[in-house]
Amino acid sequence: MTRTPATRTDLKDALRRLGVEEGDLVMVHAGLRSLGPVLGGVNAVVLALQDAVGSQGTLMAYVDWELGVEPEDFEDARLRDEIPTFDKRTARAMRDHGILAETLRTWPGAIRSDHPDAGMVAIGPRAEWLCADHPFRYGYGPGSPLARLVEARGKVLMLGAPLETLTLLHHAEHLADLPGKRVVRYQRPLQVDGERRWVDFEEFDTSEPVTDALRASSVDAFTRIGEQCLAEGIGRSGDVARAVSHLFDARGLLRRGVAWLEAFHGSKAP
Repeated sequence: MTRTPATRTDLKDALRRLGVEEGDLVMVHAGLRSLGPVLGGVNAVVLALQDAVGSQGTLMAYVDWELGVEPEDFEDARLRDEIPTFDKRTARAMRDHGILAETLRTWPGAIRSDHPDAGMVAIGPRAEWLCADHPFRYGYGPGSPLARLVEARGKVLMLGAPLETLTLLHHAEHLADLPGKRVVRYQRPLQVDGERRWVDFEEFDTSEPVTDALRASSVDAFTRIGEQCLAEGIGRSGDVARAVSHLFDARGLLRRGVAWLEAFHGSKAP
């Protein structure tokens, strides 16, 4: 039994029904397999997203950096010398973020921020503004592309992606007043003044829940926050092709995220 593939027009119409509008700034996370067959593949998905936001709209995605090494490999002197110098023109998006992130990174006109790990890519009129001057200290905090997404009253699209991957909630972790947030300090090789240098970075830990209390809990905070936002009308759900998808107001999602995290640590999690 064959399945008729979704078309670029089908996807654009579904995105519009979900609430994506002309001129929107949209951060997109995607699990493309959940869409089912798409005529034109991932390129058709990007084109449909561009169609939905229009020529005055901007798309953004989290890319990170695919290095193919574990954290402990940075302590191995032999491997450390071989780790490539970060170059945002060629640094591939992390595989875990899916094929859409890498496709957007290499799309004509795409702008990538300078942070190797918290890096974002954007396409559209506000791309340069979103990605400019990405801080190396606390790259998910103030001055980051995530902060600018909220400032610009953007939206967050989960295109068949699970709620646990709501990257904007790392910004909520940064802003929330929580006891015992774990801090990680590390180095990355960058080109500085024409030579390779290991540059210091500092972040709240985004590899796991940011506090020991959250890590010890069986609660998936990001999923719970996303579900609460959907229940409260801060987000809405609908099908795009075969994928159950969600669209959130970025400012509302951030505020609910901060409130939820602070309430959890006050022993009154919603």
